[in-house]
Amino acid sequence: MVYIPAGEFMMGSDELKEEQPIHKVTIKQLFYMGKYPITQAQWQTVMGNNPSRFKGDKRPVEQVSWEDVVIFCEKLSKLTKQTYRLPSEAEWEYACRAGTTTKYYFGETISKELANYANNVGETTNVGNHPANDLGLYDMSGNVWEWCADYYQESYKNAPNDGSVWKKTVNTECCVAVHGAMILIMFGLLVVFGTDRLNVSTT
Repeated sequence: MVYIPAGEFMMGSDELKEEQPIHKVTIKQLFYMGKYPITQAQWQTVMGNNPSRFKGDKRPVEQVSWEDVVIFCEKLSKLTKQTYRLPSEAEWEYACRAGTTTKYYFGETISKELANYANNVGETTNVGNHPANDLGLYDMSGNVWEWCADYYQESYKNAPNDGSVWKKTVNTECCVAVHGAMILIMFGLLVVFGTDRLNVSTT
């Protein structure tokens, strides 16, 4: 687990309507986040199965729904007697950016040397194959989409500014998966790609 200090950042982007308006978020409490996405070996140990399409113990688990990941967190918490949970979208973006203000944590452009993205490899790769961000987190841009605890909203209007989870409202039907500066909406259990990166609660 990687230590993520408290702090603040500007969340959002001018590129997508769903990521507007850009707004200041203050993360008031430190937290810990998994150094890598959950691997297939870790998932197999906790859940007793491996639903992934691209097999490999050191590859990230994929083909899992948000509900699957919540159950994984609950089981892991029970096994370890520590509280594990999905990060909020704000916590995820804060940790991903690691103090940077560029489009990606490694700069304005992406390349196959920096991330496995947009089918440049055609399948997942072992976690940690590309450079980590300044906090020491790997695969924050690329390899797989990652689930967050938040429910999807049409924009950041009225978004929490304290890093907390944006709870379900009357018009929300799905959860948020993040990948770099983009958002993918995944409805119900119809997940094609999804994995998770866990937080350890400090409370």
